[in-house]
Amino acid sequence: MELARKVALVTGAGRGIGRGIAIAFARSGYDVCVNYNQSADKAKEVVQELLQLGVRAEAIQGDISKLEGIQSLYDQFREQFGRIDVLVNNSGITRMKPFLETTPELFDEVFNTDMKGLYFCSQQAARLMVEQGTKGVIINISSNHAEGCWANSTVYAAAKAGVNKLTKNMALDLAPHGIRVVGIAPGYTNNGWADGSERAQKIVENISSRIPLGRFCTPIEVGEAAVFLSSESAGYMTGTTMFMDGGALLPVWAEKGSN
Repeated sequence: MELARKVALVTGAGRGIGRGIAIAFARSGYDVCVNYNQSADKAKEVVQELLQLGVRAEAIQGDISKLEGIQSLYDQFREQFGRIDVLVNNSGITRMKPFLETTPELFDEVFNTDMKGLYFCSQQAARLMVEQGTKGVIINISSNHAEGCWANSTVYAAAKAGVNKLTKNMALDLAPHGIRVVGIAPGYTNNGWADGSERAQKIVENISSRIPLGRFCTPIEVGEAAVFLSSESAGYMTGTTMFMDGGALLPVWAEKGSN
């Protein structure tokens, strides 16, 4: 009897890092649920890419910033897939604003997705894992903003710092069920925001010159890290967050290349 493939649910998988994560799991033989909120066309394109890799893939809409959106997502997910082995909490909102100009609306927009949505998506996934007796994995996509300080990031950075702490506490609570919880904190990532213009290229080059490894991360690299963290090779890892920022948080170089 052929064993059923494992299933990964990736939130915000219609583009950027989420797309890279979905592709990496499909390449590793997982069936994949591609969650999206508004980017239906992009999500369908990702699904077509995954189908070409020989796995099952479905796009399911769900606004995780709202509890009813989360419930709708999981109702559809249960109907379509019936089981879950990996949840990747990738959906997130980045909003930069000076502290003195930040509004309650902006604060709520970020925290409703980056923290509250992540929290209750994880709760739904963990309940399903416990119900089906699966020793699954929950992966939280954080950011190096959780440790580093950049201007105008008081809300976003606080949310990501909260994600890292939540990863620890979730891991502690879910360990008795055999569920691992780990995080990935990318730095500058090539999410396709650079439009290929000369101005965009100069911005990328300027930022890259300040990163010790000299380049941006790619979505596929984040995806491959997520696959590793979900594997038996990482079976003793829980409650920790892996930073992937090319050394961007390392001390500033007084002079690049000096001894």
